[in-house]
Amino acid sequence: MSKTILTVDDSAAIRQMVSFTLKGAGYGVLEAADGNDGLAKAKASGVALVITDQNMPGMDGITLIKTLRGLPSYKATPILMLTTESSDAMKSQGRAAGATGWIIKPFDPVKLLEVVKKVIG
Repeated sequence: MSKTILTVDDSAAIRQMVSFTLKGAGYGVLEAADGNDGLAKAKASGVALVITDQNMPGMDGITLIKTLRGLPSYKATPILMLTTESSDAMKSQGRAAGATGWIIKPFDPVKLLEVVKKVIG
């Protein structure tokens, strides 16, 4: 059975590209349109990895990470930020919230898969 990855981004185009890349490598993918949707889907079904954007309506990525880290089932689940935000301050906030890694958009599909393989095999 393939590992399932939750991808959270308010851009349908980004979700589609990430999903296409991950499915092509044999992973299962759940898509969420924002942080609130992502939280609901994460609670409804356990996933091996969460990939989230930072800037989204409703609940941003840092808030989503903090909220997921507060749930026993997501204390150790890898969470990657996939975002246009590249400042050291934002990366520090992400690390403090519990992000496992940081990928800058636009992303290279090969690099995305390398990072995913590194964190969940």
